[in-house]
Amino acid sequence: MNGIELYDTTLRDGTQMEGISISVDDKLAIAVRLDQIGFHYIEGGYAGANPKDDEFFRRAKSLNLKNAKITAFGNTRRAGVLPQDDTVLKALLNSEASVITLVGKASQMQVTEILECSLEENLAMIADSVEYMKANGRQVFFDAEHFFDGYKENPDYALQALRVAVEHGAETVILCDTNGGTLPSEIGEIVADVKSKLDARLGIHTHNDTDTAVASALAAIEAGVEQVQGCVNGYGERTGNANLISLAANLKLKMGINAITDEQLAGLTELSNYVAEVVNLPPHTYQPYVGSNAFNHKGGLHSAAVQKVEAAYQHIQPEQVGNSMGFIVSELAGRGTVLKRIEDLDLGQDVTKDDARKIINLVKEKEAKGFQFERADASFELMVRRSLPNYDPPFELIDFRVIVENRGHGRAADGSQITSEATIKVRVAEEVLHTAAEGNGPVNALDAALRKALLQSYPALEVVKLTDYKVRVVSDSTGTSAVVRVIIETTDGVETWRGVGASPNILEASWLALADCMEYWLVHHAT
Repeated sequence: MNGIELYDTTLRDGTQMEGISISVDDKLAIAVRLDQIGFHYIEGGYAGANPKDDEFFRRAKSLNLKNAKITAFGNTRRAGVLPQDDTVLKALLNSEASVITLVGKASQMQVTEILECSLEENLAMIADSVEYMKANGRQVFFDAEHFFDGYKENPDYALQALRVAVEHGAETVILCDTNGGTLPSEIGEIVADVKSKLDARLGIHTHNDTDTAVASALAAIEAGVEQVQGCVNGYGERTGNANLISLAANLKLKMGINAITDEQLAGLTELSNYVAEVVNLPPHTYQPYVGSNAFNHKGGLHSAAVQKVEAAYQHIQPEQVGNSMGFIVSELAGRGTVLKRIEDLDLGQDVTKDDARKIINLVKEKEAKGFQFERADASFELMVRRSLPNYDPPFELIDFRVIVENRGHGRAADGSQITSEATIKVRVAEEVLHTAAEGNGPVNALDAALRKALLQSYPALEVVKLTDYKVRVVSDSTGTSAVVRVIIETTDGVETWRGVGASPNILEASWLALADCMEYWLVHHAT
């Protein structure tokens, strides 16, 4: 069982997810990270399908990979075409990848209704293509597309497709749940039946349309497959593929299968976040094992328990996968949680139990007004600092005004007739600064005016950028006069933090969140 191969298809199947489009440089960078984490095969793309994938294969030859082999993906030959004349097979050879993954139909319905050829010709297409690649010195995997649906339609034909691939040189045949509709119990039963009838190395490729892709892949492994395919973070077409991050962790920690080392296991969280950043998607905070909330504790009972014995409400030590335990401050938090969060802030002064009790009451009071500190780390820290003696804020708001105007007679710089202008007064030390700025919206104008004022005293603040702005209606019972919660995310290129504001006035809520983000950075970095 320690011989399970991890086959990553993020760069091919994963990029079929809506919203993902990455450059060749991005694909190469991800490939290096996948190799470092110990994945055995990296599917680089669909050879010959587009210039980007072809360039990837050309440039990937110069990568100094230590654990993984690059594989090229493509169809078996077309019906009625000789292998040496087929454009896809030519492209696969031109990729110069040492491993070729050929995909062919293992479903009678798919052959007759989609390919519109005979069952015999489909088997010949599989046999000829595998044999041709082997004759050209390639290691061949065969992806049996729609295998599980095909098995349920006509098991004899689905098995025949596998047998033909193996007889002509396929090293591993991968059973694909292409439509993602087969449940784990069925997967296990069918894989076991295939194992009893076919002497071959098997793999599994599952999609997540029933939200069971990882469970189905694990069931297949228990039934005897030796290769598992998936994507980082479960990316992929429709609802995605089996999450290779979760699979790697489950194999190592739950099944005792050493597909990767302990050191590589500890890099899973970093890999997950890195790939999310490269493909420009927000990390899934609730993702098992590696999500930022995977080991966070909110309820007072839970938080108090794990501070005594971590295993009380955690199934592993977070550090094993490169994650960490956290305590969420909310109206459900107990005194111990707040004290632990304050201790982690390293404020440089003691915080008494009475101080913690006051802060808990303040949290509850603010959350009753619409604030939420679960993700607003900057605002929570500033609330603590402001509750303690001797805090000297880097700036104080005196006044602000925002004007939104419809200039029917002219247009703003961005071409819109709607313009926004913010005027602001802030005090820095003993100096009152009065600035104004325009923006493409009222919050953007406020941000610009505040920066204009603060940069005079804190020029290093220029590195701070807003990266996300979220507005939530706390209660819709009062219509347009409802309290709204604004969360602003900010980064300096190294760290990321969030501020929160709440008010029936969206501009006031935005100001509170914005000001907290700026103040937080200045507290830590201003000299």
